[in-house]
Amino acid sequence: MNSLKSLLLLALAAATAHAHSHHRHDGDAQKAMASDDYVCQHPPYQSHIVNKSPLVIYLANFLTEEERAHLQEITVNTFTHSAVADSSGAQGLRQTRTSQSTNVPRDAVVRCIEERALLFQGFDVPRTHLEPVQLVKYAQGERYHFHTDWYTNAAHATSAMGGNRLTSFFAYVAASQNITGGGTNFPMVPAPRDERWCEFVDCDEPLENGVTFRPVLGNAVFWQNMLEDGTGDQRTLHAGLPVTSGWKIGRYRGVQGNTKLRRSSLQRSVDLEIVLTEFLQMNIWTRQGHLSEDIRGPDV
Repeated sequence: MNSLKSLLLLALAAATAHAHSHHRHDGDAQKAMASDDYVCQHPPYQSHIVNKSPLVIYLANFLTEEERAHLQEITVNTFTHSAVADSSGAQGLRQTRTSQSTNVPRDAVVRCIEERALLFQGFDVPRTHLEPVQLVKYAQGERYHFHTDWYTNAAHATSAMGGNRLTSFFAYVAASQNITGGGTNFPMVPAPRDERWCEFVDCDEPLENGVTFRPVLGNAVFWQNMLEDGTGDQRTLHAGLPVTSGWKIGRYRGVQGNTKLRRSSLQRSVDLEIVLTEFLQMNIWTRQGHLSEDIRGPDV
C-alpha cells in the first residue's frame, strides 16, 4: 500500500503534465465530439492534495464541457431507483439513498474518461479493475446518507468480484448556477484552511464538520479507500448532501454499454438543462483485482 500511495503522489505531476500535453482548443474539442472519428484527448486538469491520510486529491477541470454533455445525452431515460446493500449483503431500496442511477454505455468518450482515471493512478492499473461508470441522479431534497464506497460485507468483495474498492473518483457533470446544497461531505477529513480552497469547498462549514466539496462543474475528487493492511478506511465516510435549491449533476466512475456519437449531443444537453430539477453525480471505482466482462459489460 505504501508503494500505491507513492505512485499516486507521483502521478499528480504526471497527470498534470500528461493533461497539458494533450491541450486543445474548445472548437477542436467540439468537432471531435461530434465526429464519428472521435479522438481521445485529455484536458489540462490540475491536481490539489486535500489530505494525505486518508489520501484525498481534488482535480479541477477533470471533465470537459463536451464530455459532460455527452454523458447526459446517452443516459436519458435510463435511470432506475438506486439499490443499497444491507448488513446481510441483500440489495434493495433504502431510505438512506433516495436517488436514481444508471450504468453508462462504454463508448469511445467513456473509454477516454476511463483512460484518464487509469493514467492518474499510474501505469500498473489495468482497465479490467474498473467497475462500470455510473451516473447517479438526485431530485431536490434527495440525498445519500453517510456511507463508505468500500464494502463492509465480505460477500461483495470476494476475489471473483475483484476484491474491494481500492479507490474512488467523484465528478460533477451538471449543476445550475444558483445551486445551494448538493455538496459532498467527508466528516473525518480535515477541511483545508487556505482561502483559495473556498473556490472548491464550503468555507462556511464549521471546521468540526470536516470538508464539504461544492458542486463545481467538471471538477472531481479522488480518494483511497483502503488502509495499508487491506482493510477499509473508516475516515473515507462521506455523504451526498441534499440540494436545497437549483439542481446539479455529478458522475460516478464505472463503465458499460454503447452509443453512437451524435452531432446533437451538445444541443440536447442544453435542452435538458431547461427541464431538469435534479443533479447527477459520477463515481469511478477501482477494484483491487480483475473484474469479469459479465460485471464490467462490453465496449460499444
